[in-house]
Amino acid sequence: MKNNSIISIILPCLNEEASIVYCMNQIRETMRGTHSDYEVIVVDNASTDNSAKILKDMQKTFPELIPVCEPRRGYGSAYLKGIETSRGEYLFMADLDGTYDFRDLPKFIARLKEGYGLVVGNRFNASDEDAGAAIEKSAMPWHHQYIGNPVLSWLVRMCFGVRIHDIHCGMRAVTRTAIEIIAPHATGMEFASEMIAKAAKRGVRMAEIPIAYKKRLGESKLRSFADGWRHLRFILLYSPLYLFLLPGLGLIVIGAIIMAILYLSSPTVFGIQFFVHPMFLSAIFIIVGYELVIFSFFSKIYAVTRLDEKSPAFERLFKIVTLEKAALAGIILALLGGSVYIAIFVLWIRSGFGSLDQIKNSVVALTAVVIGVQTFFSAFMLSILGIREK
Repeated sequence: MKNNSIISIILPCLNEEASIVYCMNQIRETMRGTHSDYEVIVVDNASTDNSAKILKDMQKTFPELIPVCEPRRGYGSAYLKGIETSRGEYLFMADLDGTYDFRDLPKFIARLKEGYGLVVGNRFNASDEDAGAAIEKSAMPWHHQYIGNPVLSWLVRMCFGVRIHDIHCGMRAVTRTAIEIIAPHATGMEFASEMIAKAAKRGVRMAEIPIAYKKRLGESKLRSFADGWRHLRFILLYSPLYLFLLPGLGLIVIGAIIMAILYLSSPTVFGIQFFVHPMFLSAIFIIVGYELVIFSFFSKIYAVTRLDEKSPAFERLFKIVTLEKAALAGIILALLGGSVYIAIFVLWIRSGFGSLDQIKNSVVALTAVVIGVQTFFSAFMLSILGIREK
């Protein structure tokens, strides 16, 4: 049963025997000063050290401690289990490795009570007035501090329009209502990015708080490239506009301009005259670009029908561009391209099967046929993806 008066502190644990006692004592001391009801849910993520034993021993003198097990390895898996187990209206999350100062916990809860749905810590850009808000020397690898985290955080701000500057910060708090709206599913490290991306798309109000970051106790489990790629993959897959649509439109425009110029003339650039062969490259640009645009529609309609994303503009577009209209357009375009080939074939017969200078027309016809076929079958695929499950 959920209890609005309880603060649920959720901590993932994977081989954290060196830091458990330190963190738990700091939490207990901090919460004692708040006079709030709370529970501490430590999710043992199949630890192989003495973490489970330490937690069991601490439970005897720490009644608020609730150890639970999640055999599926993964940062997100641990948090999903902790969220499922929790009872409070306010959920506070942090790593159990000694890197975060739990004395900051009340500040996160205070922001939630001000009306924010998700509050994320910010280990970067702390002002001089933020006492203790800084990254301790050697606490974070240089490539995380100056490359990985800033770049991925910038991508999230650009793709989702949020003002969060530290998307990977493990210290954050969320209300019960907000976490139900966000409905995270990721089981790995991308869980942190997923929370922010979905919160942005679903209208959850967010804030950030400058916090301190210390050198961890015990061995790090981060895998720089693998974990970074999981974050990047999620960001791109959840942002079809930037991954597919914009690059696709760019290729189509560039390809169409090059094709038009080469079809109508043979331009000279830096003393080199171009004839028909670069038209094949322009055709590739147009075809690949069009395919990327179609992929963006696939991704968007999947997000709308399967991930409950709201997109009124996209839904209006699909009411206008129906399966029948798109399929008919594809057929017409393919037939136009095919008719050009037929005309070329007729000319070839009339010439006595001699040589023809019809390469430019052939490239244009090829492009039209390919795009027409893509349009026809993609219309059916989009309709299949657009079927909502009851």
